[in-house]
This record gives sequence, C-alpha cells and structure tokens, in this order.
Amino acid sequence: MTRILIVEDDVPFGTMLKTFLIKRDYEVELVFSGLEAFKKLKETAFNLILSDVRLPDTNGLDVLKKVKAENAETQVIIMTSYAEISMAVEAMKIGAFDYVSKPFRPESILQTIENALTHTQVKPEKEKKQAKPLSKPAATPKETSFVKGVSEAALKLSDYIQLVAPTNMSVLIMGESGTGKEQVAKSIHEQSKRAGEPFIAVDCGAIPRELASSEFFGHLKGSFTGAINDKTGHFEAANGGTLFLDEIGNLSYELQVQLLRALQERKIKPVGSNNELHVDIRVITATNEDLAQAVKDGEFREDLYHRLNEFSIKVPSLKERKEDLMLFAEYFLDEANTELEKNVIGFTESAIEAFKNYNWPGNLRELKNMVKRAALLTQDEMIPLKVLPYEIATANHTNTETEYGLFKNKNEEQLILDALERSGGNKSKAARLLSIDRKTLYNKLKQYNIKL
Repeated sequence: MTRILIVEDDVPFGTMLKTFLIKRDYEVELVFSGLEAFKKLKETAFNLILSDVRLPDTNGLDVLKKVKAENAETQVIIMTSYAEISMAVEAMKIGAFDYVSKPFRPESILQTIENALTHTQVKPEKEKKQAKPLSKPAATPKETSFVKGVSEAALKLSDYIQLVAPTNMSVLIMGESGTGKEQVAKSIHEQSKRAGEPFIAVDCGAIPRELASSEFFGHLKGSFTGAINDKTGHFEAANGGTLFLDEIGNLSYELQVQLLRALQERKIKPVGSNNELHVDIRVITATNEDLAQAVKDGEFREDLYHRLNEFSIKVPSLKERKEDLMLFAEYFLDEANTELEKNVIGFTESAIEAFKNYNWPGNLRELKNMVKRAALLTQDEMIPLKVLPYEIATANHTNTETEYGLFKNKNEEQLILDALERSGGNKSKAARLLSIDRKTLYNKLKQYNIKL
C-alpha cells in the first residue's frame, strides 16, 4: 500500500486531508511539526510527503532537503498559500515534485499525487525487496457535484451545457467568483465525447510567471537550474481530454502568445527540448473578469480571446437562481455528512429563513463552506440558527423583488418533483427543501395530481 506522510500544523485541515486519503486506500500518517516529521522519516519509509511550507519549528524546505538527502526518489509536494509562492518556487528548484496552493479541496490534489507516484517507480531504499510495487490510488467515484437546479436561470444553463458538450468548440465560462464555473466545465467534459479521457484543471492565477512555461508545456531534466527531473506539462497531461484554464485573464502577455500558438498548431515544445509534441485537447476557460474590456484595454490579446470564445456561457449567481438555494444547501449537507461522518438531516425553519434573507455574495462556494461549518458545529439532527455565521443569522430581508417564494416560480411543478426526488419521497424533508409547510405541500401535490 502506498504510504503518505502529511506534515501540517493546521490540525483540522491535516485531519480532514488524512481522512480523505485513507478513504482512497492510502496508508497515511499525520504529524504537526518538523521535529515529528524527522522522527517519522527515520522510522518509516514513505512513498510521498505532503508538507506545509510553514511549520511551527521549521519550514517545508527543510523537510524537503531532509527527504531528498535520505532518498532522492521519494516525492515531495509542498502546500503553500498564495503569499508564499516564492518559497514554493524555491522548493521546486531544490527537488519538490510540485506545489499546491491553499486553500484547496482535498479531491483537487488527487491528480497531483497520482502524477507524483506514477513518476517515481523506484521503491524507497528502506522497502524490503519482497515488497509490492507502488500501488496506484483507488479509482474515485465520478463527481456529480453539478446540481442542475430548477430555476429559469439554471434550466437555461443546463440547456447550454447539453448543447455545446458534444462538440469540440472552445468554451468561455463567465460568472462571479464562487458560482461553480469549474463544475460547469466538468459537466461539459463528462457529457462530451472525451468523457473517458483526462480533465485537467489549472488555476492561471496561482502559477508564478517564471514557472509558467514549464507548468503548461513541461520541461526536460537539466533544462534550467532546479530541473532535476523531466516534468509533464498540463497540455500533455490533458492530451485526448479537456484542459480547463480558470481565471484565464491572469495570464501574462508572453504566455498568451505561447498559448495561442499551442492552440492554433496543436503542438507544444517542452522547455529545453527541440522536439514538438502533438496534442489533441479541448480547451475550456473561465473568468470572473470582463475579458472583452481587457481586450479593449490592450491587456488581453484579441486573437486569443476569439480563439477561446467560440461559445460562451454565463453562470448565474446564487441571487439569480434563488429557487435553487435549498437544493444546493441539501446537496452540500449530504457532502458534509459524508466527509465529517455525521448524520445531520436538515435545517430548522429559522435557519432556512436566515438563508432566504442573506444575499450570498460568495455564491455557491460561500454556501458550501457555511453548510460544512454548520454541520460540524451541530450537535442535533437539524442545523439551528445559532451555529450560522453572524452575518447570515442576522441578515434582514429588505428586497421583496428577490423573495424566494416557491409560488413565484414558473416551474413550480418541476420544483416540487425535484424536491421529492431529492428527499427520496419523504414529504416532510421535501417541504423543508421547498421552505413550505407539509399542509401546503399536500395541497400542491393534489393540485398537480402528483401521486407517490
């Protein structure tokens, strides 16, 4: 079994990451300081180290140096915040396989871990000769985190996804931060002819300028200082599948030129190589900026903009699809129950009312984080008002035009059917999803002749 050591002083985050990886059939140990890490490294051979760059008694670079000094084949992935990118770059130069920017979802690091383990096929020196070769991560279930919803905005979004998914057109996804643009991109990929091939997601805003070419196109060993191994770039990793470039507006002008050439010619050249590689990929991009205005301002190449914008999709904000609010809240609650190993069944009426009154500026990301936090704090079967963040619990409903009312929704019957499906036919839970009482639900079931 593949052994992973997590070095992370944030106890809740480290514990969550450990639990997540254990569920994927890894053997995982967690320590909270560099001293503990050095002790573990003497006792046990690990296939992979995940280390935070900031530790209470040292830093991730010292852990990296120690690991590489004892066994150069053991791969190290550095976890860092955006403010510490320079240290991540330094870590790459002295032998880290890769780095990931925090905060991140645990599932987003699986591909990086798999790449690291696939890259290293040599067993640690402390492994016995009879030991089995490195095991691959267990197959993860297909993600279904794209909730269609029943609001008019949601149905229009779903129609656009179904329309463009079977094609090979480049898609530009626009929308506010936190609206779920990556999930839309995944849904397009999963409904496309490339569904069985890789889906590689890249945050363009998290790539240091000096490493951008290497990140996208790869590099050969020795091509620059610190390039101690060959590296597969995002384009090659996505070959045959879909490359999703988030926050595309953050690309430097120089990289925009390289990206345009790669898309036009379908060829890439790794840093330090004289040979071009042919790639067959579909590109989906996303932005929360006005790219058209960036083109006018001379900050984004017009030819690249048109290359990426063969088809555009606007993802609605949560306040534009309020009929879907409780559908998402229940979905995120199911996720939180699984991850936290809890059994919270729903939300109290006062909590639901607070949801209605709040404007959700952070959109789905804010809703997901809030539900997870509330599920963790809840000691009862229902999430009460008292565990919600202050700004949500105290929000006042002042805009009558944005009321959630079920009966203002033109897709009322479909909304009821969806809630019943989500609740497994449980009328009480369906009523809570719809923010109505059971008596009103029974009357509506009779009105639409819905029989269970």
